[in-house]
Amino acid sequence: MSWVPCDAPRTDDTVQCNSVETVIVPRARDLGGFEVRRVLPSVQRRMVGAFVFLDQMGPTRFDAGTGIDVRPHPHIGLATVTYLLKGTIIHRDSLGSLQPITPGDVNWMTAGSGIVHSERSDQDLRKAPQDLYGLQLWVALPERHEETAPAFKHYGAAGLPQIAGDGVTVRLVAGTAFGKTSPVETLSDLFFADVALTANARLALDAAYEERAAYLLEGTVEIDGSTFEPGRLLVLAPNRQIVVAARTAARLVVLGGEPMDGPRHIWWNFVSSRRERIEQAKADWSRNRFDLVVPGETEFIPLPDGP
Repeated sequence: MSWVPCDAPRTDDTVQCNSVETVIVPRARDLGGFEVRRVLPSVQRRMVGAFVFLDQMGPTRFDAGTGIDVRPHPHIGLATVTYLLKGTIIHRDSLGSLQPITPGDVNWMTAGSGIVHSERSDQDLRKAPQDLYGLQLWVALPERHEETAPAFKHYGAAGLPQIAGDGVTVRLVAGTAFGKTSPVETLSDLFFADVALTANARLALDAAYEERAAYLLEGTVEIDGSTFEPGRLLVLAPNRQIVVAARTAARLVVLGGEPMDGPRHIWWNFVSSRRERIEQAKADWSRNRFDLVVPGETEFIPLPDGP
């Protein structure tokens, strides 16, 4: 069986369209003793729709007395999305937000012109072993919104739309998909959903958005006769319905949207359509000119070395 791009002319009935354009294998990164899998950006793909960054956290178990401690650090030009499958993280930011996030909740933090935040394990929960498993994503802001005022909103799991049937359960985290619209407020046309499949269930993804991808967390799935294992980001071909068939029980997230209004530069925690804006943010943080304080915090992460 031969494979061709989805828009190639068909001359033989034995030729099938390859629905998966690119397969991205995450890279392991150490964040101060805590390992994550860096999915986006990669050399194969810089972004999918507005999504410019995707990390898988865990699954891992912390011993009693330990946990995650991401000290205050800055962001510009993006929105951060924290989505947990297990565990709890305490979010604090320079707007004065103090918010625990638990599985199925959404913390949507719009950095805009600049925000500082920390992410730590709950002090009381550290008294016992605890699990942590989830995703953190960055959404690039449209150029006209890059310098918008920073904002933070929390959405509880119970308020997010769910779709269930035929072995498929979907929680729509953001955007419009599967006939539902999430209450999460965004500044661009995108979608993000958490999907659970029983063995032999099938998920149909329509062609409503030009750029789409699926990140497989658990189980084995099949697309167009090809089998994929966990820890793979499958960048999907545009302009056609794609069916994901579960060979075993599986968990995945699907995401995407319309193409961004231009490329984005990423350095450390800064995202911008303009390199000079990132240089300004670097100088501001290194010289303590962000003038943003996270209540209850006394530490911070220094600007990394390097160009």
